[in-house]
Amino acid sequence: MTAVEQEINSLTPPNPLLLPKSRRGFLQAGALAGFAASVAPTGALQAQTITTSAEGLDHGMVQMGASNDQFPGYFAKPKGKKGLATVIVLHEIFGVHEHIKDVCRRFAQKGFMAVAPECFHRQGDPSKYTSIPDLFANIVSKASDKQVLGDVRAAMAWAASNGGDKNKAGVTGFCWGGRIVWLAAAEIKEMKGGVAWYGRIRTTVNEANPIHPIDIAEKLQWPVLGLYGGADSGIPNSDVDEMKTLLSFGSKPSQASEIILYPDTPHAFHADYRPSYRKNPAEDGWKRCLAWFEKTLV
Repeated sequence: MTAVEQEINSLTPPNPLLLPKSRRGFLQAGALAGFAASVAPTGALQAQTITTSAEGLDHGMVQMGASNDQFPGYFAKPKGKKGLATVIVLHEIFGVHEHIKDVCRRFAQKGFMAVAPECFHRQGDPSKYTSIPDLFANIVSKASDKQVLGDVRAAMAWAASNGGDKNKAGVTGFCWGGRIVWLAAAEIKEMKGGVAWYGRIRTTVNEANPIHPIDIAEKLQWPVLGLYGGADSGIPNSDVDEMKTLLSFGSKPSQASEIILYPDTPHAFHADYRPSYRKNPAEDGWKRCLAWFEKTLV
């Protein structure tokens, strides 16, 4: 089984879960054939989905990047504040949808500026896809690491010009975005810390994605907190263990990094809009995430 097939399996529930569709703008659930990117939460999913107030915040969609290559993103920050520690929030394979925006508001309510760049802006709209394999083939696989890291830098620059402190910048990411966090730790020296939520440690190597995060584990320029599920079908525990070992022999930031493995916990355990959500690991991970950024950025 290839790395991509493992990731698809980890994102696809073992039993069909069919929910009525409405235009909510983000993924809620899916069937074995794939996911629909615009279904509304009902029943238990609706009860567990977190909605964070925007009261007291400046927030919304904006354009960022160079004048000849602008792209959209979402930001949230305490209203009228400047000089804020900044967290770049990297989305899953589904793009910047309502859950990612809500995560930004959660950071902002804790005093951070949060910016979520839409890293698939050149490839297309993930919400138009109802099949994960098609989404991988047509969108995800075409977003190169070089392009995405450039988007992260552009998001940092936008934040620094709009209330963020360029000397207090970090990054967090979920699933696909979690992998990018590890790469950024080796490539973007201007940042101070990162939190990778169940980001793949090994993946399919190709022209767009030429290295594994595990290949640069010993070369980090700032510390990363990794949050992983012990029952993630797409990320073997052996990969997590190997990553821990390599970090321990690496640079000072690599050695200062930490990985938490939650037993019996699946992929996407923080995604409260999906059946994979696990309340206890998600809440513990969020507390650790905030503490990590308080330590490394503030």
